[in-house]
Amino acid sequence: MNSNWFTFLAGQNAHIESGCVQHFGHAAEELTHTEMDTVLIDLSHLGLIRFSGEDAHNFLQGQLSCDLRTVTSDVATHGGYCTPKGRLLSNFQIWQDLSGEGYWMQLPLERVDAVIKRLRMFVLRAKVTLQDESENLVRFGIAGQKASQLLQASLPNVSIPAGPLLWAPIPDGQLLRHNAQRFECITTPAHASSLWTRIQEQAHCAGAECWEWLEISEGIPAIQAATQEQFVPQMINLDAIGGVSFKKGCYPGQEIVARTQYLGKLKRRMYRAHIDSPSVVAAGDDLFSADTQNQACGTIVRAARSPAGGYDVLAVVQISSVQASTIHWQRPDGLQLTLLPLPYPLPPS
Repeated sequence: MNSNWFTFLAGQNAHIESGCVQHFGHAAEELTHTEMDTVLIDLSHLGLIRFSGEDAHNFLQGQLSCDLRTVTSDVATHGGYCTPKGRLLSNFQIWQDLSGEGYWMQLPLERVDAVIKRLRMFVLRAKVTLQDESENLVRFGIAGQKASQLLQASLPNVSIPAGPLLWAPIPDGQLLRHNAQRFECITTPAHASSLWTRIQEQAHCAGAECWEWLEISEGIPAIQAATQEQFVPQMINLDAIGGVSFKKGCYPGQEIVARTQYLGKLKRRMYRAHIDSPSVVAAGDDLFSADTQNQACGTIVRAARSPAGGYDVLAVVQISSVQASTIHWQRPDGLQLTLLPLPYPLPPS
């Protein structure tokens, strides 16, 4: 986390651990505000990689599952970075920088070093530079029914992006719209503090887990260290949210991803669910069902405490197990998952 931004947030009563805002003194209330009101959330738990240089586009086009030709002067997209076996090392969102010649990639902070290290192995003579910018720029989210209204009042000369995954320039940065009620500001620490202060007059401050809960509610996956190299993109619904192109050229794992799409039958998909657990539910936890007996039938991909209590999760589970039986957390007789609807349709498996 940027040191100046850390000082500013600490002055707002933020409880910060390992560079991540845990809460602002009232974690349970902040989850309720996230569900019912409008909230401000620091996003320092997410990493930011900048790609620059005249070969940045072609280099990334040959490495990622998404088609960078769709990432234009105001459009972002989801994407994935796979091993040659088609297994995801990370997923992300990517958009152009203000110059129109470079790109920003946002992903879980814990995945930044591994992704940079691996991508640099393939730079060779390409004129492209990869730089971890996680501590140089501030990112914070605004979410809720009044989010668009508050942003327009605080940025009167900015045209608020009209739809999901669109962005617009703001003073010293960019404004990215994730969906109808969720936005993200990417800007300098100096501008971030003044913008935060203006919006805060009519919004509640909330910790990082609240952003996690919002993304889980929207069915957005996040590969972490506990789940790296376990899933092909379709298993975490990356194809359903526009993160996989089946028309672009080659990239690592492309043959297996395409074979899964056209020749194979997908056996696992990502589902949204609730677990009424007082204990911590975490990415990488195993799931079980009666039809697989003592063999795990699925894995937690993402988990966050729910405003209703317990945990809301995204989990990759065998489709046959979901159709045939109940799903249980950690052991065959563990707490049962209550399946919840996803906000998007799944392609036929």
